[in-house]
Amino acid sequence: MDFQYKTMSIKYISPEEAVQLVESGNRVFIHGCAATPLTLVNALLARAGEIDNVELTSISLYGNLEWNKPEVLKSFYLNSLFVSDNIREWANSEYGGYVPILLSEIPQLFDRKVLPLDVALIQVSPPDQHGYCTLGTSVDATMSAVRNSKKIIAHVNPKMPRVLGDGVIHSSAFTAAIWQEAEIIEVDYSSMCNAVTDQIGAHIAELIEDGATLQMGIGAVPDAVLKCLGNHKGLGIHSEMFSDGILPLVESGVITNEHKKIERGKIISSFILGTRKIYDFVDNNPDVNCMEVDYVNDSDIIRRNPKVVAINSAIEIDLTGQVCADSIGTYQYSGIGGQMDFMRGAALSEGGKPIIGMPSTTKNGQSRIVPLLKQGAGVVTTRGHIHYIATEYGVVNLYGKNMNQRAKLLISIAHPDHREMLEKAYYERFGKTVK
Repeated sequence: MDFQYKTMSIKYISPEEAVQLVESGNRVFIHGCAATPLTLVNALLARAGEIDNVELTSISLYGNLEWNKPEVLKSFYLNSLFVSDNIREWANSEYGGYVPILLSEIPQLFDRKVLPLDVALIQVSPPDQHGYCTLGTSVDATMSAVRNSKKIIAHVNPKMPRVLGDGVIHSSAFTAAIWQEAEIIEVDYSSMCNAVTDQIGAHIAELIEDGATLQMGIGAVPDAVLKCLGNHKGLGIHSEMFSDGILPLVESGVITNEHKKIERGKIISSFILGTRKIYDFVDNNPDVNCMEVDYVNDSDIIRRNPKVVAINSAIEIDLTGQVCADSIGTYQYSGIGGQMDFMRGAALSEGGKPIIGMPSTTKNGQSRIVPLLKQGAGVVTTRGHIHYIATEYGVVNLYGKNMNQRAKLLISIAHPDHREMLEKAYYERFGKTVK
């Protein structure tokens, strides 16, 4: 049988021409993480003063965004769904804001027109012989944004890997497109590891059984855990993201995905963030699928895999087990992200283990285990959802423990320099000394 494929020749224009499609009063979605379309975003920001009342919305942006100028702040408002380092000041200013939401629910904001979209700025791999591009390293909620935007402006980049899964889009959907060869944003999490994170990683690795399905959050601790799993067998990956840390385990046959019940044999993720090594690994790799985040982070999907181990981090934890992972007091530092999606999914998985791993102190030496969360701090994982907590001083399991017992356990893995302070707080709260 002969098949007729829909093909087309893309007419590429300049970035400056492409962003002329954005009008005053528009809401514009920006593709995020390693796929942040910097060329298009900065071309749009350069139109400050020419257009106004433009709302930008995104999950997590990376790279050098030229936003910190008075004229830009007058024309553009940032409504962020997750606060990353390069726009943190903007999101915490009068010209920006943050929407608290589970990562798994962000696609609903667009599908249900809670946040109607006018324009999507995306970065894609080049079209294949049939005209199909992919969203490359980040599908997350971007596919929903593409479906629901009136106009799609694409940066077609030959350095963007072609990642299989849900992020396939035909080039005929582009309202405008630019062609530019540019390096993909890279993050090397292994360079962030140190003796403390390595010790935390070793503690967490002891909890992981052969045949487990892993979820790794962002940061050095997940990478440190992966370094300790070389003697494990039959591990699987179903995670909102992954980075270079999985590569040695794939190459050595530790990660096989053979025991997963959902997408058996495949590494499943929503976005990829790392170095060029991981981008080359996922390029056109049928063993890797990037899926929409409302599927990847659905706790009902997560729980169907065996022995799900969810590894996430925290800014601080109080003595009852409340986890703040998104703010420092009232200052919005990051976002809810997918932590609760996987903490709950892992808890419901047969043999699953939801884990929070963090250094016992901040870079300034302050204790991350505290009597009370800072005033205005956000609770991401509640004390009703918490299970394992790991620091460099050990691991405790708070599940099924009362408040008194939890406080004792948390003090036991706090930094020794701060245990006296915590014991005093324990006495003031419970009227007894720690034994």
